[in-house]
Amino acid sequence: MKFRNYGFRIAAVLPIILSLLLSVYVIINHNIGNAASQGTFVQNQHGPSFGQRQNHPRSMSNVKSPGNLPLQPMHAMPGGREATAGSNYNTQIIVYAITFFLVVLAAYFALIRKKAGRKFSISHGNQRMLLITLFFVGFLLRIVLGILIAGHPFDLNLFRSWATSAANNLSQFYSGRNSSDYPPLYIYVLYIVGKLGSLKALNPYFTLFLKLPSILADMGTALLLFKLSIKYLSPELSILVAALYIFNPAVFVNSTIWGQVDSFFTLIVIAGIVLLTEQKLVYSSILFTAAVLMKPQGIIFLPILFFELVRRKRLKDIVRVLITSAITAILLVLPFSTNDNILWIFKLFTNTIGEYPYATVNAFNFFYLLGANYTKDSLTLFLVSYHVLGIIFIVLTTLTAWLVFVRGKKRRFGPAAALILISGVFIFSTRMHERYLFPAVALTILAFIYLKDRRLLLLATGFSITSFVNTYDILYQTIAGIHQSTSSVIPVITSSLNVILFIYLIKISFGLSEINPHKLNDTLDTKKN
Repeated sequence: MKFRNYGFRIAAVLPIILSLLLSVYVIINHNIGNAASQGTFVQNQHGPSFGQRQNHPRSMSNVKSPGNLPLQPMHAMPGGREATAGSNYNTQIIVYAITFFLVVLAAYFALIRKKAGRKFSISHGNQRMLLITLFFVGFLLRIVLGILIAGHPFDLNLFRSWATSAANNLSQFYSGRNSSDYPPLYIYVLYIVGKLGSLKALNPYFTLFLKLPSILADMGTALLLFKLSIKYLSPELSILVAALYIFNPAVFVNSTIWGQVDSFFTLIVIAGIVLLTEQKLVYSSILFTAAVLMKPQGIIFLPILFFELVRRKRLKDIVRVLITSAITAILLVLPFSTNDNILWIFKLFTNTIGEYPYATVNAFNFFYLLGANYTKDSLTLFLVSYHVLGIIFIVLTTLTAWLVFVRGKKRRFGPAAALILISGVFIFSTRMHERYLFPAVALTILAFIYLKDRRLLLLATGFSITSFVNTYDILYQTIAGIHQSTSSVIPVITSSLNVILFIYLIKISFGLSEINPHKLNDTLDTKKN
């Protein structure tokens, strides 16, 4: 038995050593490559259109980087000759994604066919070793990919510009030509990134630093899911839950490959919902407010907080939440309001929400199935405009989430209600982008932890697949210089799958909400709640 334990630990340590050696090699080689190519890139201070996003460039050749230099598809970011925008790794990424999803589906079907009495178990010491391996390898591989793949050429140039501007003068960030369409919370993060990137020794890794907050958020979300699942599930299943998120291609492609910030946003949302479910209302309201001030999409999740306040029916709780949220918002917004009225934040939200007035913006959803990609949402469909139809769907989605929450009669239905909100709004609302479904992956896993229904694992795999395909397709079309998806088959299949997954989610949620809360434990090897 001891020999088997030693063999297991050696096998667990080996991937850590290999990934550590690989990361050190890439970091050193990247620095050497950057030194050799110094002078071929220009350090710029201001983003396109004075820091604002371009609304809908049809080709990357039409978009200018900071300083009005054309964006380069293969070397979009300063950072050495080793970095590419990612097209060199297309085959590897696709093969990895297909392999991952096939393994997950095989594991799922093996799990549901497991014979009674046959339990997969790992000793306590080996559990810890395996968990350490998962997190170390997952983090180090992200560092390697974050360096080797420069990411989305436009977004990362824009983030670099904002980081530099924030580091130069944080309080004046939203003044004049340095303004941004992002709310204040992430600008504090970019301020730190800008300070680090301005150091001569660290400047070659500026692109990596831009991705690092999202990379750390990936690991933070996985750790949070594991810590919660160990409370409600078996240790073995908890480790599988962590692995499902750490090595998920949908997570990799968004944070590490693209370089977007949805992982950071998702961590805030997940933490807020967990705190709400665990009866920490005030702390939860802080994070819900922070989510809104991170991205306007945070508004989608506010009904969950409202549902819980209605369930409690206590005026004291409402007052505490309002005061806490107001104080949080003021503290985050005030440092940027030295030369302006604090109400400037409402103007920013209004402008950001109205920035893309289309039925869908490369989001593979219901409106994409109608052929309305980049169609003005003011145009009419079924006697009403796309925009009005989207609002009707938002109302119906919110009511559906409310019904599930009320029928469930337990806070543990909060994650399922949040999942209905984000997936329903993404699939049936207008002005959605390709990445907005991203939080659904973590939320489905979170719902599984609380409700313990194995069908939610299948749903998590489904949303992971559609999120990955949508994000990957648009990212690499953009790198190729094409703003819209040119494929007619993949987007339609993915959009259809999203609609099917949402219907399946509603079926599962309503079915579970009818069950006696004490009978929610599934046949999986779980701990009693």
